[in-house]
Amino acid sequence: MVAAGGITRTQFDTHFPDKDRLVAEVVVHQVRRVIDEQAADIRRLRSLEDLRTWRDRVVADNRRRHGAHGCPLGSLTIELAARSEPCRRVLAAGFEAWESEFRACLRRMREDGVLAAEADVGSLAVALMATLQGGLILARITRDSDDLAQSLDAALSSIRAHAAMPDATRV
Repeated sequence: MVAAGGITRTQFDTHFPDKDRLVAEVVVHQVRRVIDEQAADIRRLRSLEDLRTWRDRVVADNRRRHGAHGCPLGSLTIELAARSEPCRRVLAAGFEAWESEFRACLRRMREDGVLAAEADVGSLAVALMATLQGGLILARITRDSDDLAQSLDAALSSIRAHAAMPDATRV
């Protein structure tokens, strides 16, 4: 790694005095990458139809990989959360940032009149995030993207139940 990076061992050891510090930096990098990618997708969602299209893309991507890869942050969480408090905190902040993108999306939809004024976007965002992660884990273990599809369908059904005009747009 030192040679590939074009640095000396001393420089490397200065920045990463132990394995835990190196792992934490890798986690920070991975969290940023995933959240930047997810935020860009989520910020484009403005309607129930957009959510359905997002769901279809997530499932299609998972299907192309035969359900095998799951979520990089979920995988890191399973591996590191109990072993490294600094990594757990970074991952928790990453999931919070991801969830906040869902909250902002649903808030925009509420403000635009897509969702009813009384829709609890916080609860809906938590449910969507948990459903996405759970569906990805199920697809990963069963190698069946239908588990992810069904999970996301349930979450979108819950969101649709809070639509300003529930029958106007089907998700």
